[in-house]
Amino acid sequence: MTTPDATGVTVLGLGAMGSALAATLLDAGHATTVWNRTPARATDLAARGAAAPSDVADAVTAHPLVIACLLDHASVHETLDPVIGTMRGTALVNLTTTTPNEARELAAWAERNGVAYLDGAIMATPPMIGTAEASILYSGSADVFATARAVLDRWATSTYDGADSGLASLYDLAMLSGMYTMFAGFLHGAAMVGSVGVTATEFAARATPFLSAMTAGFAHDAAVVDGGDYTVPGQQSLDFSDLSHIVRASREQGVDPAPVAAVQELIARQIAAGHGAEAFARIYESLRADRSTTPEPAEAAR
Repeated sequence: MTTPDATGVTVLGLGAMGSALAATLLDAGHATTVWNRTPARATDLAARGAAAPSDVADAVTAHPLVIACLLDHASVHETLDPVIGTMRGTALVNLTTTTPNEARELAAWAERNGVAYLDGAIMATPPMIGTAEASILYSGSADVFATARAVLDRWATSTYDGADSGLASLYDLAMLSGMYTMFAGFLHGAAMVGSVGVTATEFAARATPFLSAMTAGFAHDAAVVDGGDYTVPGQQSLDFSDLSHIVRASREQGVDPAPVAAVQELIARQIAAGHGAEAFARIYESLRADRSTTPEPAEAAR
């Protein structure tokens, strides 16, 4: 096995994102070791100066800081279970997309094997890595975040969200939920006007400034939700927000109303419960977790 380099970094996983992470480290002058299940993916990085052992055991023992950017939770175990015994005393920063409880499970597994664990959620595309627009959220070991900060900041703006290893993942997936729902709504709108020959490009030109302006309402709705009073005057009511006319229009145009129908179902649920005069933000009450029955993070990870 190789002699550990106290200043270097090992990157496991050389898909588009892992390759971008490794390339950024090389550009910054960090000693970098890379590994991928398919060795050919390391060729370009090796040509730029990265060490590229074929054995994952050599990769994880090359440096005290190991970055995992793999396919999923299972692939982290598949890659590292056979070599975790050699990693005692090292730090593992996992940038693989996982659920919060999967991140917590990995943190407990790492701790049992003497490996310090920091979970990360990348809020960027591969071309954004190394730019001011990129953001990566972290949670887990505060010590790893502090000691690895010089490396982490090479990639993006680094935000530490606390000791709960699942919190970065939770923020990540929650924001992606908002993003994908927004895009689904846009595509549904494009399909509606597309039914009469309007191109998606034409619709995007109309929709972009409107939707951008509407995001300013997030802060207002958040304040209403946090305050718990959905009867404050001046808010758009659930009765007024009834979207059944959009559902009907969509069907009249031969377009599947699924995205907006899902929202309408939440509205209808609250109206049926007698809250029609209250604010649209009240649909949060149909979505939120029941904290009296939701396991605490430590319990959920067991």
